[in-house]
Amino acid sequence: MFLKQLTVIACLSLFISKNATAQQKPLNLWYDKPAKVWEETLPLGNGKLGMTPDGGITREQIVLNDITLWSGGKQDANNYEAYKSLPKIRQLILEGKNDEAQDLVNRDFVCKGPGSGGATWGKYQTLGNLQLDYEYPGIKAAKPEVYKRTLSLDRAVATTEFTLEGVKYKREYFCSFNNDVNVIRLTASQPGKLNCRISISRPEKATLATDGKDLLMFGQLDNGTDGKGMKYQSRVSTAVKDGAVITEGNIIQVKNATEILVYVAAETNFKHVDFEARIKNSLQQATKTAYAVELAKHTAHFGKLFNRLKINLGEGEAAKLPTDVRLEHFYKDYQNDVSLAALFFQFSRYLSISSTRVGLLPPNLQGLWANQINTPWNGDYHLDVNVQMNHFGIEQANLSELNLPLAELVRSLTVPGAKTAKAYYNANGWIAHVITNVWGFTEPGESASWGAANAGSGWLCSNLWDHFAFSRDLNYLKSIYPVLKGSAEFYKSALVKDPKTGWLVTSPSVSPENTFYLPNGKTASISMGPTIDNQIVRELFNHVITAARLLKTDAAFIASLQEKLKSIPPVGIISKDGRIQEWLEDYKETDQQHRHISHLYGVYPAGLITPVTTPALAEAAKKTLEVRGDDGPSWSIAYKQLFWARLLDGNRAFKLLREILKPTMRTDINYGAGGGVYPNMLSAGPPFQIDGNFGAAAGIAEMLIQSHDGFIELLPAIPDAWKAFGEIKGLKARGNFTVDMSWKAGKIIHYRIASPKPQQVKLKINGILSTITSTKL
Repeated sequence: MFLKQLTVIACLSLFISKNATAQQKPLNLWYDKPAKVWEETLPLGNGKLGMTPDGGITREQIVLNDITLWSGGKQDANNYEAYKSLPKIRQLILEGKNDEAQDLVNRDFVCKGPGSGGATWGKYQTLGNLQLDYEYPGIKAAKPEVYKRTLSLDRAVATTEFTLEGVKYKREYFCSFNNDVNVIRLTASQPGKLNCRISISRPEKATLATDGKDLLMFGQLDNGTDGKGMKYQSRVSTAVKDGAVITEGNIIQVKNATEILVYVAAETNFKHVDFEARIKNSLQQATKTAYAVELAKHTAHFGKLFNRLKINLGEGEAAKLPTDVRLEHFYKDYQNDVSLAALFFQFSRYLSISSTRVGLLPPNLQGLWANQINTPWNGDYHLDVNVQMNHFGIEQANLSELNLPLAELVRSLTVPGAKTAKAYYNANGWIAHVITNVWGFTEPGESASWGAANAGSGWLCSNLWDHFAFSRDLNYLKSIYPVLKGSAEFYKSALVKDPKTGWLVTSPSVSPENTFYLPNGKTASISMGPTIDNQIVRELFNHVITAARLLKTDAAFIASLQEKLKSIPPVGIISKDGRIQEWLEDYKETDQQHRHISHLYGVYPAGLITPVTTPALAEAAKKTLEVRGDDGPSWSIAYKQLFWARLLDGNRAFKLLREILKPTMRTDINYGAGGGVYPNMLSAGPPFQIDGNFGAAAGIAEMLIQSHDGFIELLPAIPDAWKAFGEIKGLKARGNFTVDMSWKAGKIIHYRIASPKPQQVKLKINGILSTITSTKL
């Protein structure tokens, strides 16, 4: 009876609102003053090129980026004698001498050389700075009467607008999704009022030149060996209406113009030996295209991705305020700004689309935005949560193909990872440890306390599986199967038996990046069978078994994994104090509020611990989180938000979202409490780390929809703050289902579950589980 009533309501709601939009308008970040620091600038990107304008009145700094610009180069830092020390390391761990085992790991079982601290490792680096110096003849003090700086999320366009002595000045900026060119348009409401000097620079490894009326900047980065690393070039062209253009020295000077178009193209030889010719071609295409046409094509290409999902949580009075002021108000009085969470969610989707592209690289620790040569933590890829978190919410956010660059990065690790597996474990398959870069580094890090983690490659495979789980693309599964199988082969051959329990475990390994006390009072990180490893091995083996069955291959290998699964430790062990145990032994951690909560991997992303299937472990997970606390770097706060959402506590998850949206201006490297967001809503570790943005958005999605427990549940962890009203169109669920829904007073009043072909699916709405047939997408 209930299902029939709900179907009538659903059809009636669809009839009433079929032409309505779930989207809140406008989807803007905006400010009433120029950016004083980079953390206030507006991020633009097209998956390859990026720029962040500050909107200055007399001098404007625009930081430029290219996601492929890396120093460093390929290296082989494997210690090919490391496996000889493995028996001794394992024996010391079995004897409870983890501290001595750690000393041996530091001696024999880390990478050769300085690792991530060396020049060969490399860094993701800023491309440089575009500087525009403006002149206003006859105006003594350039103090605008009106000023507004805006980032339009649904158009991927930034603007700066202000009025000086009756003249309206406007600047528009976008990284074109039509051509690989950054475009800046400067206009004035009165003829001949634009005067500016344009220059480009880089802190190091840069040569400046002119080519006709174009500015050139080019160079070659250090590879850590012979200095002949990656080559790059950037070219700046202009077109003006009225006025004059003069190129002198390394500066373009424009006088008395009414409109100025600035085009910036950049390339590296990361994938293209003809990168210089590609730059010229991109510029020629852009400059031959009318600005209005280029802008229209840009927004259309961007919109194909962005407009797949629309969300509306209502709107409060604070929505009218500048974004930086909104953030201050939200942390103190969130009830007046219900739409900020929806804006933040869409901002994350905007950042995903803007910072990666099929055929290129996945977003790194800073997406593609960096304003330094020496980026924090090298701006690389950390494999013990960070790069995975960058992709946590992509599938649910209906941006499925943006998982593919990560899949290609992981695929590139399998060959070097096989060498590492042999060198350190004398094992089959492939492994990557804690950190990697575009050069294929898979070796352990340079310190045992964090670098010996075994979980990195298995966790990456979970992300790869996620894309299949949501898309059900068998061709994709067939392409990644060798990657998944290779990872499973490593764990299958590297696991050792714990004589106390008979369980098969990893050894040596660490629980990222935590330390514990030994009975002798000393501390160590090195252990055997940390909980995260056990959970990852269990999840990976089951995924590979499922994949092999679907692909009708590897029957013998399936059987061997099934046999191994019988001896993998349980999903979680509850310690004496009621928490999930982090290690095989019930060690006491040195820092109870440690930023990593790796032993809850089984809660998220794995879905091995749920309130439905493992209620006792779910309660133990809650106790674990209570002890860990709610503060930390931004990514850690986001992870806790995800855990609480999976544990079906929407209000606690929302509390963590508020913590993420806490304003900060800290830029020091931080490992403890103090995360939040900058005025431009980029997440602060501090410093800027984009994983907090992506993780928090994934948390919002998990509060609205979950599909990991064998059924789709709508509003599984909706907080009180969002219960009054909401609608969302275009969410994705596992099985390639697209979900639209709306609700009032926390109850679903309309829904639509669609798929490429109608099929039966289990659905839980308003607390009732039933089986329905999806509609055709």
